[in-house]
Amino acid sequence: MDSQDTLAGRHSARFVSRLTRDTLALILAGGKGSRLGPLTNWRAKPAVPFGGKFRIIDFALSNCLHSSIRRISVLTQYKSHSLIRHLVEGWNGLNNEYGEFLDLIPAQQWLEDEHWYLGTADAVYQSLDIVEMHGPRFVLVLAGDHIYKMDYGEMLATHVEMGADLTVACHVVPVDEAREFGVMQVDPEYKVRGFQEKPALPDPLPDDPDNALVSMGIYVFSLEYLARELRRDAKMDDSSHDFGRDIIPHAVKRGHKVLAYPLPKDGPGTDYWRDVGTIDAYYAANQELLLAGPPLDLYEPEWPVYTYQCQLPPAKFVDHGPEGGCRMVDSMASAGCEVADSTLIKSLLFSGVKVERHCHLDGVLALPESSVGESCRLSNVLIDNGCHLPAGTVIGENPEEDAERYHRTEGGVVVVNRDMLGEDRYYKPAALYGGPAA
Repeated sequence: MDSQDTLAGRHSARFVSRLTRDTLALILAGGKGSRLGPLTNWRAKPAVPFGGKFRIIDFALSNCLHSSIRRISVLTQYKSHSLIRHLVEGWNGLNNEYGEFLDLIPAQQWLEDEHWYLGTADAVYQSLDIVEMHGPRFVLVLAGDHIYKMDYGEMLATHVEMGADLTVACHVVPVDEAREFGVMQVDPEYKVRGFQEKPALPDPLPDDPDNALVSMGIYVFSLEYLARELRRDAKMDDSSHDFGRDIIPHAVKRGHKVLAYPLPKDGPGTDYWRDVGTIDAYYAANQELLLAGPPLDLYEPEWPVYTYQCQLPPAKFVDHGPEGGCRMVDSMASAGCEVADSTLIKSLLFSGVKVERHCHLDGVLALPESSVGESCRLSNVLIDNGCHLPAGTVIGENPEEDAERYHRTEGGVVVVNRDMLGEDRYYKPAALYGGPAA
């Protein structure tokens, strides 16, 4: 697979810019996100906070802007209020006068066959009239729930240069993880020869039995090809109307030119891609940010991640004297945080978090506007936004008690949300911070 980089990074900026200007990005943001459990009880998965100040969808949106793709539609469905608020408040800077837009498209539920999205392909099919109205030459379909940095312009250029009908971005992952994705087999020219959606026994790479090549859920189509395939699939009663289960396997079987596009190793995200579809994966991806040399660099000036955040004061750390003092080890605290006389180890405080005196936090993710009372001891804990842990709370020292009171994952991460604490699940954010509660 060493030849993968020959597919990218060789196109002129003028050639790429012509393609990106004629591209519409469709971000699929309507899934239930059930594998994230308590974190998606009242918010869509793409709206889940990540990395201290961002939301998951910010990564796909930022990639679009950096790739000069400024016509973007977001397809929403379940529990979308906080997602929509975030997009309206933070991503409304595109200039309609120059043909730029961010369009929010709910499930259309056409009158002749009313239903929610049946699959990813059906989500696009329900909005096909809107897509065709915009008249792009190419359609870039993106998952709204992955963490990565990527230049979509190079993928578009490769799609055109290779004369592909469909191009699928791909990445190498361990075989044990590949069963959660679409697994591809490719020839030396990266034409896809086989595709299995979430197989129980994934096929490894021919020269690497420990790893497999999987789809990243990023697709490039010409509008004409996409429309034809979606209309054909919509008529199939035995189809699940999904890109991974139906559209791609059909294209491969029929001999269409389906190209795999590897995530470049020297791109803006340095070969980084994470599907944070489970709590353990989400927790691990956030913890990676705290490493001395993180695989995803949020401080990279060449490819920043954009988001919306209220104006907040700087983080504050208070020392109350001889028995006080704050200690931070491999940790981050976002704007608006207040920490008093406490120790934080491998912990990430999101915006507006308060930690009272004499607390010990080890491996804690505290989502926005949560608070930790005095003398709490927390280890490997994920605190959902708006939670208020009472003084003296101990979590992470007794697995049986944690599992009874909270949600404990197979990886040992304990998730606490407002329901578990007997708090109102719909809280009013502090006036200082504003924004949606979820």
